[in-house]
Amino acid sequence: MKMAAPAASKAGSGSGSGSGSGSGGHKPAFPELDFRSGARIEELNKLIQEFSRHDQREYDDQRALEIHTAKDFIFSMLGMVQKLDQKLPVANEYLLLSGGVREGVVDLDLDELNVYARGTDYDMDFTLLVPALKLHDRNQPVTLDMRHSALCHSWLSLRLFDEGTISKWKDCCTIVDHINGATNYFFSPTKVADWFYDSISIVLSEIQKKPQRGMPKVEKVEKNGTILSIILGVGSSRMLYDIVPVVSFKGWPAVAQSWLMENHFWDGKITEEEVISGFYLVPACSHKGKKDNEWRLSFARSEVQLKKCISSSLMQAYQACKAIIIKLLSRPKAISPYHLRSMMLWACDRLPASYLAQEDYAAHFLLGLIDDLQHCLVNKMCPNYFIPQCNMLEHLGEETVMLHARKLSSVRSDPAEHLRTAIEHVKAANRLTLELQRRGSAAGIPSPQSDGGDPGQPDDRLAKKLQQLVTENPGKSISVFINPDDVTRPHFRIDDKFF
Repeated sequence: MKMAAPAASKAGSGSGSGSGSGSGGHKPAFPELDFRSGARIEELNKLIQEFSRHDQREYDDQRALEIHTAKDFIFSMLGMVQKLDQKLPVANEYLLLSGGVREGVVDLDLDELNVYARGTDYDMDFTLLVPALKLHDRNQPVTLDMRHSALCHSWLSLRLFDEGTISKWKDCCTIVDHINGATNYFFSPTKVADWFYDSISIVLSEIQKKPQRGMPKVEKVEKNGTILSIILGVGSSRMLYDIVPVVSFKGWPAVAQSWLMENHFWDGKITEEEVISGFYLVPACSHKGKKDNEWRLSFARSEVQLKKCISSSLMQAYQACKAIIIKLLSRPKAISPYHLRSMMLWACDRLPASYLAQEDYAAHFLLGLIDDLQHCLVNKMCPNYFIPQCNMLEHLGEETVMLHARKLSSVRSDPAEHLRTAIEHVKAANRLTLELQRRGSAAGIPSPQSDGGDPGQPDDRLAKKLQQLVTENPGKSISVFINPDDVTRPHFRIDDKFF
């Protein structure tokens, strides 16, 4: 009888019709359903949790050491590239992101990328932004030359830099002669990418002439458009590094100044200084842009900070939605995971923080993201989060839009089935990884932990490295951090820089 009172009062206040007819308020409580598909919300929540459990793998000490060994190898390789011709800055700041370019961690075009699959080709993937040039004057908003470009893109004249920089890089520029006789050098993303690939190939060739015990094995080096993809074998793990040559700026671009005037979900949670600490130009052009000259603005550094303010249930829904759409909408290329990420950030601005913080609302968030995606597709409208006047989907053709909208409609009609498929895919990838590790152990593949010494003694290099970081960075926040998508699961991180 205790259940009758709330049921009756609810009916009375909601409908205005009297109580007491028929069963007198003893109607069974229906489980919460999704109106469109009829799926039970509780079941969808469980499926999302199951997907997250398989997708967020636990890392033991051995795997953490392998990650660290691969990272050290890549950083050492880049140091050797700098010494080749002194083009790269001597003191450089890399941004290391968990997840490859194909996962949408940076706004780059995916149509030129070879397809790699987790489990089949690699076990873990990272994106590393490597500044070829740095412009770190923070006294005023950075004004870029956007006269020749679509919104969110820019050409970069080396006139912003000193004569030494121009002479070092002019072979990676397109040259424009003016009527007054002046020559302007425009930094070329395609030429920089070619130079970067050639330089890394030379360095890797030198490294492989003198292999050292425990050194990662370079399994694959491929140029994918303007990025370089390297797969390293370390112990029994395969690490994919997507390395992107960029131009790094401190401060904030003038074209995005108005965005700072608006209210945002992160207000009061992190400081504006953290959000606008810098931005990049990445080697990607607009749909009609000139590939040799045009760069794209990227706010990857800011996005790392913003993710700290996103609830775990929304992040789980985003990861599950990304897994569903990444293959479904892969051909023809129209929607990338970066578009989905932008929609999630807009949702955070649109919806109350108290709603998004609900732990058992992941199913609602997943369905909402699918709805948002379909809405953006049908209207050919997906504003860039930082530069809203830039519509990232305006170039799409009607036929492509309708094809993808129909595919999304099938997902929305049966989200549970598509979640189960995503779960099976991630479980299969994990099985492939475990099988490779078992084979590696059986074959005695050397791991970084077994370099010399007594194999029975645990390697203390990880502890020594941490001690070194503590000594070198007094007063800074240091953690071991693995996934910027989930700041509770730390790889080496000092403040907002990853090591």
